[in-house]
Amino acid sequence: MAEHPGNRAARGRTAQARGITAEQAACTALERDGWTVLARRLRTAAGEIDVVAERDGLLAFIEVKARPDLLTAAAALGQRQRARLLAAGEIALADNPGWGRAGVRFDVLLVDGAGRVRRVADAFRSEG
Repeated sequence: MAEHPGNRAARGRTAQARGITAEQAACTALERDGWTVLARRLRTAAGEIDVVAERDGLLAFIEVKARPDLLTAAAALGQRQRARLLAAGEIALADNPGWGRAGVRFDVLLVDGAGRVRRVADAFRSEG
């Protein structure tokens, strides 16, 4: 039986709202830890970066993953998405040459169903 398009649209809106809530929780946690949020939902030709934050010249491109539990959230970042984020980060750096004076890393912030946030610092790097 085919899914009704209205059901799919409603699920999409719910997922988007959950993502925005998780990104807000992530930004609150970052700011509490002394990071300055430079951008949210930064769009590049390669794709979107959820959060860009800086602390003491160290730049972090951050992917936010929200799932019912932290383990499921941690498993949600695949190889294709990592490659897209690396490419988006390169574009963002080219567009903002003042960013990352003390280095650049890619973090993943995991948000569970209770709103708890856990950081995986320097979660992945370019293979090349």
